[in-house]
Amino acid sequence: MTKTRMKWFGIIVALMTLNPATTMTAQNEFTLEDLNFGGTNYRNMVPENRFTTWWGDELVRLEVDHCAIVNKQNGKETRLLSLADIQPLTQSDEHNQMRHLYNAEFPYAGQSIVKLVNGKELMLIDWKKKRLLAKYNRDDVQAEEWCAASRAYAFVRGDNLFVTTLDDGGTQAKERQLTTDGNRETVYGQSVHRDEFGITKGLFWSPDGQRLAFYRMDQSMVADYPQVDVFSREAQHVPDKYPMAGETSHKVTVGVYDLRSGNTIYLKAGDPTDRYFTNIAWSPDSKTLYMQELNRDQNDCRLVGYDAATGEKKAEIYREQNDKYVEPQHPIVFLPWDSSHFLLQSQRDGYNHLYLMKADGSDMRQLTSGQWVVLDVVGFDKRQKSVVILSNEASPIQANLYAVSIDNGQRRPLDNGRGWHTGELSANGSCLLDRYSEPEVPRKIDIINLAKAQSANGKTQGAKFKVNYLTAADPWAGYNVPEYSCGTLKAADGVTDLYYRMVKPIGFDPQKKYPTVVYVYGGPHAHNVDARWHYCSRSWETYMAQKGYLLFILDNRGSENRGRDFEQATFRQLGQVEMLDQMKGVEYLQSLPYVDKDRLGVHGWSFGGYMTISLMTNYPDVFKVGVAGGPVIDWKWYEVMYGERYMDTPQANPEGYAKTSLLDKAKNLKGKLQIITGYNDATVVPQHCLSFLAECIKAGTQPDFFVYPGEPHNMRGHQSVHLHERITQYFEDYLK
Repeated sequence: MTKTRMKWFGIIVALMTLNPATTMTAQNEFTLEDLNFGGTNYRNMVPENRFTTWWGDELVRLEVDHCAIVNKQNGKETRLLSLADIQPLTQSDEHNQMRHLYNAEFPYAGQSIVKLVNGKELMLIDWKKKRLLAKYNRDDVQAEEWCAASRAYAFVRGDNLFVTTLDDGGTQAKERQLTTDGNRETVYGQSVHRDEFGITKGLFWSPDGQRLAFYRMDQSMVADYPQVDVFSREAQHVPDKYPMAGETSHKVTVGVYDLRSGNTIYLKAGDPTDRYFTNIAWSPDSKTLYMQELNRDQNDCRLVGYDAATGEKKAEIYREQNDKYVEPQHPIVFLPWDSSHFLLQSQRDGYNHLYLMKADGSDMRQLTSGQWVVLDVVGFDKRQKSVVILSNEASPIQANLYAVSIDNGQRRPLDNGRGWHTGELSANGSCLLDRYSEPEVPRKIDIINLAKAQSANGKTQGAKFKVNYLTAADPWAGYNVPEYSCGTLKAADGVTDLYYRMVKPIGFDPQKKYPTVVYVYGGPHAHNVDARWHYCSRSWETYMAQKGYLLFILDNRGSENRGRDFEQATFRQLGQVEMLDQMKGVEYLQSLPYVDKDRLGVHGWSFGGYMTISLMTNYPDVFKVGVAGGPVIDWKWYEVMYGERYMDTPQANPEGYAKTSLLDKAKNLKGKLQIITGYNDATVVPQHCLSFLAECIKAGTQPDFFVYPGEPHNMRGHQSVHLHERITQYFEDYLK
């Protein structure tokens, strides 16, 4: 579902960062090898990008064969080190040679030390002194976290937790095993609670590098889902622990290992049964560990501090309750210049905003406010004593950078006020790298001097505070490209504005009638329409527009970045409000003279697969063709954390589960429906699809079904090209 979809987009974004070729054969037609992220020509069809990192307050360009210092005043580059310089220093065998410098990091400002990772090793190299300073074995690690402060390296191998430290000379590595009982039922140092609540890892070093906090998850009581490996000589049972809504969940505890004493203690947080521990954060002095504790109903959240030496509870600092759910997503962040205050993110007033609090929980003050959300905390400008944020204050479909004064909450814009931006701050916050695109702008990268930005925004004339580092050319120049547009329409409540994207067929003629496909996701923690290049259009939409289809994409209530009430409108009835909003989009389409009402299709994946079948079976006379990928069928088979947040348990909400289940809708199917799933989907397990097929058999309805053996929730690599060709062909066969 949402987390897997975000991982899928993470793969796409990673691939999009590859530099395009300098030349490209001009042609009129796209292929899926051009447009799909698994395609053989995809890297040549995405906007140029540049890999960078900060070395203190120096900006470093990362390339395959070298790293270069970027002049922040004019964008010019000076070579810093080369792969040829580094390669002899690694002392790696021929199988572990460094092949590029894209993952280089410079952890110590002013020191000529680079941190590099290859397949099996992590190393520190002083490139000026031409010395290998340290090397760590990362072969077969399941999780890892290196600490710049102590140069200690924590990792999980064979399900157990280890820490590697250096001797007093700082060169020889000493490996210590911290646990011995790790296995598939007792999980150490990895992400827990199935990646919900903002959890992405399970290892957390203290600021001084002398203590390591880690998750321990006991899932011995959780039922196995019987996944199967079909590629062995005889198919093998490979069970996966999967806690379904309303069933027994795992138990998580948090340990702290002390490098100096060699001792491990566990936080005395009480019985972990039916509780979630998340958003772990350290105090600046490394003496207190904070985490947010959530009950299983997810309507009562407490921020609690613990003594890192003893595990004793020190204080409950903050508590937030809601009659639907509270969803902590972000750890607290202490001010770099004031260890007595931290920032907390909360939706307590209906929108995600920043609150300034004392470490003891007193003197809480709202720092940002308004009917918009803080999307991200980028970092701090220490000299100006401000926090740099991303927000959608300018527009619900934009992401823009602002500096917010900690003293008075005043915001000053840092970017051009358009498009979708991300930011990367230098160590002291004096300089900001701004990456962005706009509907007509493939990609730009600007370097912003925050001190001069302040004077410029204060209307001091002549202060140059922004340098353009990259303006990417349009990689689709010379191709037939459709028209991408964006608009709003009212939700089913008649009040709320919803944003949509429309992609018109290439060679669009308003006198013709076109087959139309509604692409849908619709679930929380995701959106489809924003002010990025082509309004964030998926490349498959362009491929379909090339084949003569009109595409329509609407972000219904329940999706992200529009505030708490917008998302919670779907509480205890997933899919119902979303369908009503999507049908408002269909009404709009049916009002357009160039949309063929008799040739409407729908397609979506994951939550979108659920929405596809929901629309096909609840409005069987509207949609002629649908393709549903990895669909949820009944929420009782989905995982505890996500499922119960939005639906409560099946025991507490039997009417809601019955209303939202698609099992009894199988009899309503009239149009052509293809269901596609990864055979080894561990997110939306195959039980969903198979159970729906069984109901269709009973009812005499005839969906089509396709499986990708060995694949998870989304198809990887070149199989994604095959998948999208299959989706396309289904519409070609039955909708066109």
